[in-house]
Amino acid sequence: MTTAQEWIYAKSSRVIVPAVMKAAPLDRLMRPVHQWVWADRDRRLRKLLTFAEVETDGGRDILRAAEVTPDPLLRRLYLEHAIDELHHGDLFHERGATLLRAHRSARRVLLDGNPLPGGHGLDDLRIDGQPDHTLLAYLHVAEKAAAGRFAMYRELVADDPQTRAIFEEILRDEVFHMHYTYKQLTRVSPGAYRRHVWHARAKRLWNRYLRVAAALAAVIGNVMLTVVYFVLVPPFAWLAKRSQRREPTGWSPIPPARQQAPPKSQY
Repeated sequence: MTTAQEWIYAKSSRVIVPAVMKAAPLDRLMRPVHQWVWADRDRRLRKLLTFAEVETDGGRDILRAAEVTPDPLLRRLYLEHAIDELHHGDLFHERGATLLRAHRSARRVLLDGNPLPGGHGLDDLRIDGQPDHTLLAYLHVAEKAAAGRFAMYRELVADDPQTRAIFEEILRDEVFHMHYTYKQLTRVSPGAYRRHVWHARAKRLWNRYLRVAAALAAVIGNVMLTVVYFVLVPPFAWLAKRSQRREPTGWSPIPPARQQAPPKSQY
């Protein structure tokens, strides 16, 4: 297939949007938690602003990929991909700013913290020194996961037509990204593209495990410190107060023998 034909295929895949895009099994299992997150306007605002930051950072990373790749076709595709990601960041930021202005006077919005991870997870993306097949496999896995997650989010914000329309538009782009990365991976590495995809999935799963383990370790550490503070410290505090009551108050007189003895040092 020629370069022009490859480009036409990649462009035409943007309109291929499945009627039913399924989320990952873990996301489907956690659907009640996602529904709880999106049901509250403050948490919805936090998610939108977080998505804006993630999409913008991902766009910058893919721009870097367009700079370093030696493949002219991938350079054009990466550039369009980066433009899409930056546009998604603008959409999420504008919608978040609109919600923030609408609800600023109603109640204070807490912008720190994020109940659930979202977006692509492109914060694990490393550009420099990565061959094209590794980057394409990672992007394909990330975009496929994002497409399924955004399809679920589209259903969960049915009460918000503006936000739903944003997810509709972004979902079409995510499907395009998912298709072109897989197609280009089969072109760049025709004999090992399946192995590269499985390796990218395993790496993504390992990174998710590390995040969960770190969060769990933080929770366990907080619980242990709380137990130490409320269970072990009070007995020592009680013993210290008891010992303090036995001590005489005020200054203690120096024995005469010590007063007449010459000092052995200045201390």
